[in-house]
Amino acid sequence: MSEIVTSENFDQEVMKSDVPVLIDFWAPWCGPCRMVSPIVDELSTELGAEIKVVKINTDEEPELAAAFNVMSIPTLAVVKEGKVTATAVGARPKEEIRSVLGI
Repeated sequence: MSEIVTSENFDQEVMKSDVPVLIDFWAPWCGPCRMVSPIVDELSTELGAEIKVVKINTDEEPELAAAFNVMSIPTLAVVKEGKVTATAVGARPKEEIRSVLGI
């Protein structure tokens, strides 16, 4: 299952992670975000220890969204070894999200 990340734990949970991190930038009012969320949760369960999945509420963490140049949600970003390696904007099917992960 994915976990909620805030500016307080972002560095530890994302930038210093030993495994790739899929970040789901979302907001509660966003319809496409609600479509993507169950897919992201499924991938988290399926891939287990291969990746870490986190969610960042853009309404509550606008600074983190700005740091990743999030202009539209949902935005998915993959961070490996502290660097963004891929992004995807908008609702995507599970296969596309998996391909963004490179898995």
